[in-house]
Amino acid sequence: MESLFEKQRAYLQLASLKIVRPIMERIHWERRLISIRGARGVGKSYLLRQYAKLNYPKGSHKVLYCTADSVYFSTHSLLELATSFRQGGGERLLIDEIHCYDGWSREIKEIYDLYPDLKVVISGSSMLDIINADADLSRRCLPYEMHGLSFREYLLFYKGIELKSHSLEEILKNADEIAEEICSQCRPLEHFKRYLKVGYYPFFENDEGDYYISLENVVNYIVDQELPRLGGIETSNCRKIKALLSVLASGVPFQVELTKLAGIIELSRPTTLSYLQLLEKAGLLTLLYSDLLTVKKMQKPDKIFLQNTNLIHALSQQEPLIGTIREAFVLSQLADAHKVEYGKENGDFKVDSRYTFEVGGRRKSFDQIADIPDSYILADDIEYPIGHKLPIWMMGFLY
Repeated sequence: MESLFEKQRAYLQLASLKIVRPIMERIHWERRLISIRGARGVGKSYLLRQYAKLNYPKGSHKVLYCTADSVYFSTHSLLELATSFRQGGGERLLIDEIHCYDGWSREIKEIYDLYPDLKVVISGSSMLDIINADADLSRRCLPYEMHGLSFREYLLFYKGIELKSHSLEEILKNADEIAEEICSQCRPLEHFKRYLKVGYYPFFENDEGDYYISLENVVNYIVDQELPRLGGIETSNCRKIKALLSVLASGVPFQVELTKLAGIIELSRPTTLSYLQLLEKAGLLTLLYSDLLTVKKMQKPDKIFLQNTNLIHALSQQEPLIGTIREAFVLSQLADAHKVEYGKENGDFKVDSRYTFEVGGRRKSFDQIADIPDSYILADDIEYPIGHKLPIWMMGFLY
């Protein structure tokens, strides 16, 4: 186990505390078992390392951060590690990439039941299934979902501009005051276009080409490794899934003709629908339905979006349409805490069964939503609200 402490020391030396994401404060760390799920690349590993560095002195053996894909686990089990760690005075075990360990849920359940004084945090793929795993941990585990950077977090992470987050209700009710506060500290339009290209993932290092290569590597890992391992897809179909993503990136928000889409990638209609659902669980797509109350497992979505605008720029074979980028941005920011439905003829999005949002440019009119209560336009290229026409970038301050 000493080798794991040596690796932890190296990991923590590289973990900067200059910027800590707000989710750190939202997590109830004192719970005995916590899970943090999220798509690859959103910063789960870094968060755990920062937590260890913030809360324990250098060289402490009371905390251990390790990854479940470590060679250590080729000859040792999770239960053996937990037992040795606790016997040595360990208090908190942080296990990253838990999905890489076969049968992880059974051993985590046993650790939980055997050692009530040991606190365990596991993190892994957004496809991690806590409820339907080999051992049901739903009553024991407190789950959290981690997303990529909001526009507000991007301003903090890359520009050093610290601003408050606001609930959707606060933004809709006090849009003028909130916009005034934000614009007094920065010019949001100056940074917004850049965020749409390279701001969602916390690993941009001033080279757009390198960023997109890294993002393609993230996609390849999810498709080649996570989907076969966690989703049960045949590896022979991974190439077709990448082709599917390329098609969707070049045409999102994709108006769904499932039979046609299945024909393009040479898969059956049911298999294509199943793969779309898996890609949503993996954090690569968002499937939008017009009525969530009547959605059945095998019902096709009304629209398909890549999960965020950076993915669109990375995977599209042509310059993405600005309307596509705008809608994908709004959806990615709302999806953290809100129920979003496809609005059909009545606006682009229906949010929380109450609010209607129409997305467009600064000249977008209210014609489509004029008679709908609680309706708003989210307009690009404006800095301040004009009645119920709000700057689209304000949706980036929800978390």
